[in-house]
Amino acid sequence: MGSLSSDLKSKKAVIGIVGLGYVGLPLALRFSEEGYSVVGFDIDDFKVSRISEGQSYIEHIPSSSVKEAVSKSFTATTDFKQIAKVDAIILCVPTPLNKYREPDLSFVLNTMDSIVPYLRKGQVVSLESTTYPGTTDEELKPRIESRGFKVGEDVYLVFSPEREDPGNPNFTTRTIPKVVGGYSPSCLEVGIELYGGVIDKVVPVSSTKAAEMTKLLENIHRAVNIGLVNEMKIVADKMGIDIHEVIDAAATKPFGFVAYRPGPGIGGHCIPIDPFYLTWKAREYGLHTRFIELAGEINNAMPNYVVSKIAMALNDKNKSVKGSKVLVLGISYKKNIDDMRESPSVFLMEKLRDDGAIVDYTDPHVPVFPKMREHKFDLSSVEITPESVASYDCVVLATDHDKFDYNMILKHAKLVVDTRGKYRKASHNLIKA
Repeated sequence: MGSLSSDLKSKKAVIGIVGLGYVGLPLALRFSEEGYSVVGFDIDDFKVSRISEGQSYIEHIPSSSVKEAVSKSFTATTDFKQIAKVDAIILCVPTPLNKYREPDLSFVLNTMDSIVPYLRKGQVVSLESTTYPGTTDEELKPRIESRGFKVGEDVYLVFSPEREDPGNPNFTTRTIPKVVGGYSPSCLEVGIELYGGVIDKVVPVSSTKAAEMTKLLENIHRAVNIGLVNEMKIVADKMGIDIHEVIDAAATKPFGFVAYRPGPGIGGHCIPIDPFYLTWKAREYGLHTRFIELAGEINNAMPNYVVSKIAMALNDKNKSVKGSKVLVLGISYKKNIDDMRESPSVFLMEKLRDDGAIVDYTDPHVPVFPKMREHKFDLSSVEITPESVASYDCVVLATDHDKFDYNMILKHAKLVVDTRGKYRKASHNLIKA
């Protein structure tokens, strides 16, 4: 541990980041900013070539940051043999669900299998991908030991869950506290040294399992509270009460209340997925996580609820969903970013299409509908003008980007269905969903 520790402290250590997406790229740039040499690994030739050109492929990360890092000490490659040349290996790969809503660890395990042949003594492996408690010890440790290494002496193993909030200028990779758990005390010590040089506050916990559970609790907390406020929205709507007025009033309480906002569902790489990692693992212990699963059911049903509100609104205009032209405003999973992962807008578009609607979208952050594993639309973002807005039978506000001209849209749309509470004080041709 001595040589690795001293190299991490002196910033002589070479940092390897595996997976250069929304988590891996910002982390690579952070290490580079602090003077570390960084090697980024990805199976996507496009990402590697863009980095080599000093260009960003993520909207909220400026190309100037990538260019500066490349000019210093940041390189990218698809060649996993280069793993042997780095001192720290940080895994930032996806952990989605399969079609049965069960954990899909294929990205993590395939990545580890690609890395293992090139491991050497004196390296630290850190997993950042969200997963169920036990993954690091049960899946990564045996693969490292298959090379004859002793974890905690030859190779160090930690879990440190990623915490990113894309598009939020108030929090950066550096300022968000970093939870770290190690397989052993020596592993934890190395993990603290690894992240302590680039993150303002490192929060050590007693084990990798505790660190894995910490990440799940954070996101389950959000999922459950979003499920609660979505259910409250449905009840309030039936009673003719503005749920956003109620939330604003409740939020004046200076203790014991955190304001969550309803919407057309939940999206992103964490909140729709992470709770199911725990429910799946809990079954191994004979436990049924009823509270978590109920929140998931409510949140997953929200696109259906919105479609029903659209259908009723069109019906009042003597139109059916089938054959109606519908424009969806915003298709990223939250405002002001280009991240499409698990976006409720996409589920909403699919349900409208299945019901026979002619669906278009407009999103200043997503000019062309991207290729997705489970969703397919051959569409590009529609330019918003008074004439184009007026040509649709219904405009659905799904993601409330700041770049939209909301006054113009409301003025010229035949019908607006608002899922975000943006048009709270309006009433003309407006349905709140």
